[in-house]
Amino acid sequence: MAGDERSLAVAYRRWGALVHTLAWRSLGDTREAEDVTQQVFLAAWRGRAGYRADRGVFAGWLVGITRRKIADALTARARRSDLVAAAGSALAAADHSAQHPESVLDRVLLRHELARLPAPQRRVLHLAFYEDLTQTQIAQRTGWPLGTVKSHARRGLHQLRSCLQQEVTAWR
Repeated sequence: MAGDERSLAVAYRRWGALVHTLAWRSLGDTREAEDVTQQVFLAAWRGRAGYRADRGVFAGWLVGITRRKIADALTARARRSDLVAAAGSALAAADHSAQHPESVLDRVLLRHELARLPAPQRRVLHLAFYEDLTQTQIAQRTGWPLGTVKSHARRGLHQLRSCLQQEVTAWR
């Protein structure tokens, strides 16, 4: 893959099924496996200068990239689970404090900050938290790739956290 895009197409045709199968067996999810497959070939293309034929065959190099991308996907999955658990805990605590007037202010503040997010991030978070959709379901509903949905959710949550932390700091 010296830089010719046709080489990437040939590599994909030859090893795409192998990469996808490895990802699918490790992740158990077709869409995530598709995302990992795309990430692997993109990483191979970007890192093509790092391939050395004297160190091993191309397929072995590609499998190494695949293993790292699968590990990244599993780490991201665990992080999303932690975020969902934290959000669930926060919602349970919010329900418990519903008798307090501050909870109304918290909801108003949260809606205000949500409205300030870019439209794609706001839409993903709305679908996730108000319509209780998974990221896969959001991808199906919006027609966006799963990786795009995950990116919008992650960026939106980080931006919300940052804005809310600033608000809390300003009130103290």
